[in-house]
Amino acid sequence: MQIDNLRGEQLDQLFDAILSLQDREECYKFFDDIATMSEIHAIAQRLQVAKMLREGHTYSVIEEETNASTATISRVRRCINYGSDGYRIVLDRLTDKDE
Repeated sequence: MQIDNLRGEQLDQLFDAILSLQDREECYKFFDDIATMSEIHAIAQRLQVAKMLREGHTYSVIEEETNASTATISRVRRCINYGSDGYRIVLDRLTDKDE
């Protein structure tokens, strides 16, 4: 995993902080304080790209609907195909929640 290079006390603290959030409003407040609007937008955009890739949308449709670059779409696809299954875990859980 790429993130193994960052593994340690600081990252553990960040993840523990995220896991401590109890609802969407707390997430809004925390992310508003901890990240720039660009950073939050980029993360949200990547998740939407992953969802659309999984649904079988083409790069052109994804690019049009999300304004993501083809480089971002390719990176997300690479993570889906060869990554640590993080997108799969989250998207499966979101799908289960919607049903």
